[in-house]
Amino acid sequence: MPEAPKLLSGVVPIAPTAFTAGGELDLEGQRRIYDCMIDQAVDGVCILANYSEQFLLSDEERGIELNLALEHVRGRVPVIVTCSHFATDIAVARAKMAAAAGAAMLMMMPPYHGVGLRADEAGMIEHFARVADAAGLPIMVQDAPLSGVHLSVPFLVRLAREVPLVSYFKIEVPGTAAKLRQLIALGGKSIAGPFDGEEAITLMADLEAGATGTMPSALLPDLIRPVLTCYMADDKARAAAIYAAILPLINYENRQCGLRATKTVMMEGGVIRSDVVRHPLVALDPATRAGLLDLARVANPLALRWGK
Repeated sequence: MPEAPKLLSGVVPIAPTAFTAGGELDLEGQRRIYDCMIDQAVDGVCILANYSEQFLLSDEERGIELNLALEHVRGRVPVIVTCSHFATDIAVARAKMAAAAGAAMLMMMPPYHGVGLRADEAGMIEHFARVADAAGLPIMVQDAPLSGVHLSVPFLVRLAREVPLVSYFKIEVPGTAAKLRQLIALGGKSIAGPFDGEEAITLMADLEAGATGTMPSALLPDLIRPVLTCYMADDKARAAAIYAAILPLINYENRQCGLRATKTVMMEGGVIRSDVVRHPLVALDPATRAGLLDLARVANPLALRWGK
């Protein structure tokens, strides 16, 4: 089983799930997505996340996608597998499958269901502890508004200390930079990987707060990577200039398109044949799609030309 790097950092995007025009899994397209992402010089790949439409996949399809990813990536980069579920036993089973397939790390949201079912802090700690014990892999906590669960900094630090494999944190809430700064200050060495997310829309502030990685979409990680490289080399002015040039595309993706943006650009760039999303999600409005592609042509990410 491949081991996760001691300190995973850098750009670790979420892989979209490729579907045919009829809405079936497009396995050849999925392989092309992973090859494109590796050519984008990513530091890792995250699969079966919310931006992968994981909530629209059957359990059987999850297994197919898991095995395809690990077999096709073949250790070229670490693969992080999302195992979130409200039921602890199901999260444990997913984590075991991921570990057996060769995952380097797991990502999990806190247990929730709908707007009303939540676990208390003791329940959340047990939930993560049971997954950690079952899989023996590092775990990244996804702190995102989608769950509706408030994860305070003191609780996250307690979680990291009581369940040492919980050592990576993807923070994508309002005020991410302030939360990252507090988490790093209070958690110390227990916080191995402070990441941001949400398409890297607050990346500069988050890097200033101490983030060592970002988990964006797979739309433009090749253009985001130089921001981190320059920033970590203490060339903050250059990092800010690079970021300013790509921010219009990041903003448009985040505010207008969501998870559909990556697949639209990848289809335009010949990576995949279809940008279909599964119902009840709907395709981008034609004007929104045109606006996205106009901005993408200016930024010129690899995804827009990889398959041409």
